[in-house]
Amino acid sequence: MGSPRKIGEGVTEPLLGSDAEIKETAVGFIEAWKIPGVAPFAFCLFFAKLVAYTFLYWLPYYISHTAIEGKYLSSETAGNLSTFFDIGGVLGGILAGHISDRLDARAITAATFMYCAIPALYFYRTYGHISLVMNIALMFICGMFVNGPYALITTAVSADLGTHSSLRGNSKALATVTAIIDGTGSVGAAIGPLLTGYISAKSWSAVFTMLMGAALIAGLLLTRLLVAEVVARISESRSQAGGSQSTSQDEELGV
Repeated sequence: MGSPRKIGEGVTEPLLGSDAEIKETAVGFIEAWKIPGVAPFAFCLFFAKLVAYTFLYWLPYYISHTAIEGKYLSSETAGNLSTFFDIGGVLGGILAGHISDRLDARAITAATFMYCAIPALYFYRTYGHISLVMNIALMFICGMFVNGPYALITTAVSADLGTHSSLRGNSKALATVTAIIDGTGSVGAAIGPLLTGYISAKSWSAVFTMLMGAALIAGLLLTRLLVAEVVARISESRSQAGGSQSTSQDEELGV
């Protein structure tokens, strides 16, 4: 007489049917480009990284070859001084992330920072030579506005688009979307310093004109998304105002 069989012994089939197992498939390259917002933010990052990496590679050289208070700084001093651009970028990334989370408006935040970078670049080129303090202050501001959207797009925006509602919960699109956006930006990061090498031979004013133009294009690329976010905020505020008015009327009627 065999030993009594324990409950559950010999069960080889899963408790849940095959319908409960949902296999996610990776999103293709073309399909990822079709996700709303991927292309505008990818090309925006192209121009944002073009500006950021031009500063990263050429700023020490520019400082050492520009008379500040009538004096030329050594290469070592210029290299140390250029770190204020990166320090400003750290603050800019934090501010951009905080503002976009607070307002829930990625495009508005990124475009605003890029538009603000245009006068910052102009003032740095025009007034940065007046004094060392002025140079550091304007360099810090440039770093804040240039690197702010760069940091925002490569992190929060990529994560948002990689989990877009059109993907129906397919989390495997996140890596593809991130690679497309950051990869497109990396192309701009390579082109910017290369162009600067040729243009700077003519004049540094032409280089800054190129950088301001790139910042302008980066902001304009987000215009459609920016308008959509503004319209959404206006409709949301109106609905909240209408809801509060109806609530107050109900209270007056004693409902």
